[in-house]
Amino acid sequence: MLAKLLVKPFGSIWRLKSLTQGDAPKPLLKFYKALYSMYNYENNSYIAWDSTFDGEPCMPHGEKGIFVSGGTKIGKNCIIFQQVTIGSVTLPDANSIGSPVVGDNCYIGAGAKIVGNVKIGNNVRIGANATVYKDVPDNSVVVSAVQKNIVKDNPLINRYYSYNDDNNRWYYFDDGGWKEEKDTQILKSLGA
Repeated sequence: MLAKLLVKPFGSIWRLKSLTQGDAPKPLLKFYKALYSMYNYENNSYIAWDSTFDGEPCMPHGEKGIFVSGGTKIGKNCIIFQQVTIGSVTLPDANSIGSPVVGDNCYIGAGAKIVGNVKIGNNVRIGANATVYKDVPDNSVVVSAVQKNIVKDNPLINRYYSYNDDNNRWYYFDDGGWKEEKDTQILKSLGA
């Protein structure tokens, strides 16, 4: 509730979000990002300040429960329902490292998941609870995903990686805290 009141002078959360990507002095940018984060927290959502939208999306049930990772690009006139995840992949050995790009006029149903460096074309409809992990051409409908289990011979590195803009370094979450990644092969695969 407090964040909603504090955001009001900016006109909308989308206006505040655009200010987090501006060229204001660093202390002011930190304030914008902190207020934007507080708003997301109060709405049980996470729409990264460095995700980009070509126009304000339509969220029929509000921002509650929506996750959009950093680096994601979303076109104009998109409809995003509740509990949607549009997430990046940061696993060093994954084939789809990166964030999704969603085209214009897309309809993303409740609970849908779009994960990794995939391109969703224009005028795509993604059904409720569908999982998208491959590119989708223009004018398509995605209704579900078929699960396929692939057993690997070696253990997988399942760390959550996050990039820190302040010091230009990659970190991973381990044992309750953040640790800097120093493995050059992993850093290379993450684009460092």
